Amino acid sequence: METARQNADRPLIILTGPTAVGKTALSIALAKTVGGEIISADSMQVYRHMDIGSAKITPEEMAGVPHHLIDVLEPIQEFNVVVFQEMARQAVEEIYGRGHIPILVGGTGFYIQALLYDIDFTENNEDTTLRHSLEELARKEGTEVLFERLRAVDPESCESIHANNVKRVIRAIEFYEKTGKKISSHNEEQRQNRSPYRFAYFVLNDTREQIYQRIDERVDRMMEQGLLEEVRALRALGCHSGMVSMQGLGYKQILSHLEGEISLDEAVYLIKRDTRHFAKRQLTWFRREKEVTWVGKNIFDYDSHKILEFMQDFLHEKEIIL
Repeated sequence: METARQNADRPLIILTGPTAVGKTALSIALAKTVGGEIISADSMQVYRHMDIGSAKITPEEMAGVPHHLIDVLEPIQEFNVVVFQEMARQAVEEIYGRGHIPILVGGTGFYIQALLYDIDFTENNEDTTLRHSLEELARKEGTEVLFERLRAVDPESCESIHANNVKRVIRAIEFYEKTGKKISSHNEEQRQNRSPYRFAYFVLNDTREQIYQRIDERVDRMMEQGLLEEVRALRALGCHSGMVSMQGLGYKQILSHLEGEISLDEAVYLIKRDTRHFAKRQLTWFRREKEVTWVGKNIFDYDSHKILEFMQDFLHEKEIIL
């Protein structure tokens, strides 16, 4: 593949980990150390007007480090792995053009995988007849009917796709119907791709207790900062639960409250609970990935200087930075 030959000797640094673990501050320090620019691998920070609930980095926190794929779409626009891959590739080329190192930062493992291993998403999408009929089926009979249809042909996918994620369920059924092949098998094959980059893949981690405590504290802080008002403003702009953007953690639950479905206390409880579940799923994903370097904050006594020094030494040893 031409892209692979072009990128074979070009460095890429990945810094990921469960939500609320502390990736943002470390990514800034790392970028300043290695001469890097940051590409966000986050499914929510890409949207404008969605700052509090996405824990979006502020201009002050950026400390002069260039960031990409933040505040580039409106909430009404759909953002998915294919769009991310295209935008991230473009950002990578621009960063290399300036003689800097791209640092992919965020917790969306599928997005990271898509760029790192140059996963091919170019299956035939011209004929949308099946997709439209499946969407109609979901509207008439509910999402569970679709999910059970997927389970009958690809039970493995049902372990990683939530029943309410209609778009991913439909895509998996559509892939099977068009190719006769499970999308779970296709994705597993793509995961075996050799990366076209010379990369380091860091996963920042902590004890479960610390992560859960940080999640609870973050949600409380979001409420104090005005998450309720932020979602109310988005609703006034016409945002609704059918949009990809409004399915994000925090936004979905607060929107349910504003629609009169649940109390505010229940919404806050659900945000904390669902975010903890999300962090657990993130860690499960990262444990499956190849060539990952785990960085336990507790192992380094929560000393950010020690962590940064370890990462620098690793990058030199692997000749990611020279």
